[in-house]
Amino acid sequence: MPRVTPLALNQMPAPLQEAVANAHRQGVLSVTLPLQVWAHRPNTALPWLQTLTSFYSESLLGERLRELVRLKISTITQCKACQLARKSQFVSEQDVACLNGNDDSFSEIERIAVNFAERFAGDYAAINDDDFSQLRLHFSEAAIVELCQFCALMLAGGRLTYVLNAFE
Repeated sequence: MPRVTPLALNQMPAPLQEAVANAHRQGVLSVTLPLQVWAHRPNTALPWLQTLTSFYSESLLGERLRELVRLKISTITQCKACQLARKSQFVSEQDVACLNGNDDSFSEIERIAVNFAERFAGDYAAINDDDFSQLRLHFSEAAIVELCQFCALMLAGGRLTYVLNAFE
């Protein structure tokens, strides 16, 4: 049960209601409950959702890589909504089971991104120039920024959902 009473979808301001419905229809949101809680602050919930949606509509990272990063961070935030959601047909349950190591089934770029996401979410102070040198071997500057932004959004959203107990 959420720690803050969720608003019914029809109680949300129209722009947020429409954005939630669109994001859910597009698979950006697998469940709406977190946004129904965050809807108590619609002027911050809507930009958050718009930012999230932008990662799915115009990403430099690719669907599979983004999903692996999202799922890796969900293991750290312990967000049930994030852990249970599947947002890519290109990530199997076998992939999910292997996220805790440097499994050979992942490409080098996937291992680098997943390891970076793990450090970003769990040991960010240990990230150093060598990590960015390694990222630059595979990612453009813009993609590195996007990876960092996506990690930050997933970390914040997962922690917020967990703390508010806003999952089904």
